[in-house]
Amino acid sequence: MKSNQVKALERIYRRKIPATDVLTQDLARFLCLLSREIGRQVGLFVDRKGQVENVFVGDSDRIVLPDFGRMRAGRGRFRGLRLIHTHLHEGGVDEDDLTDLTLLRLDMVVAITLEAEDMPVQVSLAHLLPEGSDNRYYKLGPVPVDKLDLNFQEMIDSLEAEFAKTRDEQLVAQKLPGAILVHADNLPQKEAESRIQEMEDLAQTAGLAIVGVVRQRRKKPDPKYVVGKGKLEEILFKAMQKGVETILFGTDLRASQARAVTEVTDLKVIDRTMLILDIFAQRAKTRAGKVQVELAQLRYALPRLVAKNTMMSRLTGGIGGRGPGETKLEVNRRRARKRIRDLQEDIEKISRRRALRRKRRNEKNLPVVALVGYTNAGKSTLLNTLTQSDVLTEDKLFATLDPTSRRLRFPRDREIIITDTVGFLHELPEDLVRAFKATLEELYEAHLIVHVVDGADPRFEEKQESVERILVDMELAETPRITVYNKFDKINESVRKEHFRRNADVLISALDAQTTRPLLARIETEIWSEKYGPEIAEKRR
Repeated sequence: MKSNQVKALERIYRRKIPATDVLTQDLARFLCLLSREIGRQVGLFVDRKGQVENVFVGDSDRIVLPDFGRMRAGRGRFRGLRLIHTHLHEGGVDEDDLTDLTLLRLDMVVAITLEAEDMPVQVSLAHLLPEGSDNRYYKLGPVPVDKLDLNFQEMIDSLEAEFAKTRDEQLVAQKLPGAILVHADNLPQKEAESRIQEMEDLAQTAGLAIVGVVRQRRKKPDPKYVVGKGKLEEILFKAMQKGVETILFGTDLRASQARAVTEVTDLKVIDRTMLILDIFAQRAKTRAGKVQVELAQLRYALPRLVAKNTMMSRLTGGIGGRGPGETKLEVNRRRARKRIRDLQEDIEKISRRRALRRKRRNEKNLPVVALVGYTNAGKSTLLNTLTQSDVLTEDKLFATLDPTSRRLRFPRDREIIITDTVGFLHELPEDLVRAFKATLEELYEAHLIVHVVDGADPRFEEKQESVERILVDMELAETPRITVYNKFDKINESVRKEHFRRNADVLISALDAQTTRPLLARIETEIWSEKYGPEIAEKRR
């Protein structure tokens, strides 16, 4: 561009639009004439006081918006900026404008066109609409700029008030942070609904309220955003309507995907593993539990320290990230690796102490029965009922992280050790499995496994199969096992009869000691039967 054209662009910063006006006729005509002269689109960002914040130039067909940095919009609010730009050809607000409107949370987009110098400037505009509206956007125009009768200040105040009204009542009542759950998969409808329900249960346990679910059927996740760009707009729009600042993905994200979604939406992004780690961090009470959780968290975070994401953007410096910022990043990685080594040593010590306790049990000739099952199936409640203990029980996922062992006496001076273990979960993150190796070692010393299933759960068969697969993966398939269906009083009568007929398994209510008598009889038979007697004796050695 010529120097006089550059100076003309710079002088735009001196102009100011009245707070009540969308755009002045004088500024609209000036922008159009300048745009026609240089043959390029010209754009502005204007704040609510009418001050021009940015001036930028595109090409003849499109315009590239400047980077906002980390300037965030308020919760449930717009960014406080409106985009005004010229079109060299006929046409109003287009799809690119609507995309920018949503992703950047703009107050409004305004497109202006001048067909000929002796004709009036034509204006088109659009803004978002709150939940409950028939459409996502309100569009107006093209109309002559002098016919644009709209009080911008009153409009934006009213619009934000409407968005605030639609904020989910659940968040207000429970005072919980809200999130939009995103599920991208190619699963059958029933299985997908099961996965979504499980994510909602996990979110509730973590103290997060799911106020909206967005699902997209895809053969494979988008390599950059997991979902398509259009679906990402829908997610952000729903987040604005609900007034939430968090997106929860039902799958695990690569570091690059989490960073890309964060940069585009300016929202907090959490994936499945991060959510589970957060739950474990909340539930860990003992030193052993805390060490194992911290180790899992560091192993998860370490690869994400390699790539500079938006959370660490202020640490980077120089072209390509050189300078003290990169040094700081390297220090963080080095500290994380050292901490991981220290935690691994702590876990080895924990493992050795538990091995010593198991050795003492074996010397006393005490059989070990391990309670396993999907998380929140009722294992801790059953342990309390059988041994008259007071182990913590809650109607939440992962109430138990550390193994708890209690003695149980049978007639004829027989005793066993019953151990409650951490609950399983569909596709439990590998970092957690590795970190909880010391806890799961208790299962390998068990002479008998009691698989507790929540029989009243509509998805009990799927969860039961998940636990069975995990036991096979852990090479525990050959360990003698009893399957127990808990909450029999809540099980449908036809389902109850089917299980008795098909598997002859035990049905109990872990809250009622009377119902556990058949289970105790089965345990006694299995432990001291001729069938498993030799095997148990061999384990004791």
